[in-house]
Amino acid sequence: MIIGNRNFTGGTHVMAIINLTPDSFYSPSRHLHDSLAAAERAVEEGAEILDLGPQSTRPGYTEVPASEEISRLVGPLGEIRRRFDVPISVDTYFSETARAALGEGADMINDVWGLSRDNGMAETIAAHNASVCIMHNAPSPLSGDIWGAIGGFLQNSVALALNAGIAADRICLDGGIGIAFAKSREQNLDLLQNYGRLNGLGYPLLMGASMKSLFGGDVNGRLRQTLEATALAVRMGVMFVRVHDVKKNLSVIKGIAEGKNG
Repeated sequence: MIIGNRNFTGGTHVMAIINLTPDSFYSPSRHLHDSLAAAERAVEEGAEILDLGPQSTRPGYTEVPASEEISRLVGPLGEIRRRFDVPISVDTYFSETARAALGEGADMINDVWGLSRDNGMAETIAAHNASVCIMHNAPSPLSGDIWGAIGGFLQNSVALALNAGIAADRICLDGGIGIAFAKSREQNLDLLQNYGRLNGLGYPLLMGASMKSLFGGDVNGRLRQTLEATALAVRMGVMFVRVHDVKKNLSVIKGIAEGKNG
């Protein structure tokens, strides 16, 4: 998959979470006022993509408008773009924010509504020859067969992307792990443990399970489960893991790779 100046062709790669918010569920990921330092640390620890989030999508979040996203995003994004030659992804489902982000040098849009919330999103991404991560979401909780619902949604969103002119080699898919994304804890565990089923859709996968509430307990006590999820991702051929702790997750990835080669 092509993101910015990189062509990711195999293995599992780390995307670092840098939230430009005051209210993201995991407080150490809030970098509204120290984003450049956070980016520097992530790159030094081995992150291959930086994922900037100007809006929290934690369970029960209150939506902020595109104008607020842009005000949080543009300055930090510009500084990070000038400093680091690393692909940059921006989380948004607003095409207005996407235009501003891509104009400031972002390489990918990570849309938690899979191009379905804003009719102009796919065309905006295509116009900038950018990449996209299409995530599954739904307006109401899933019931019954989650795999049919997730697969159908992602296939429809891929069709939207291709019809708008987004190149196939600039698309990756995210199954949407998280209580906020229309799935119960049991459904999220099913999705996590069988994530490799999504490989059948024919596009690289991204997994975002880091520190999420499906693991239970206090948010600060979920690192072990997060690392276990990353190990699962590696073994299932997931290309990207979106994580808070770059160094520890990368250590898991390298350990598995060395074991295969040993």
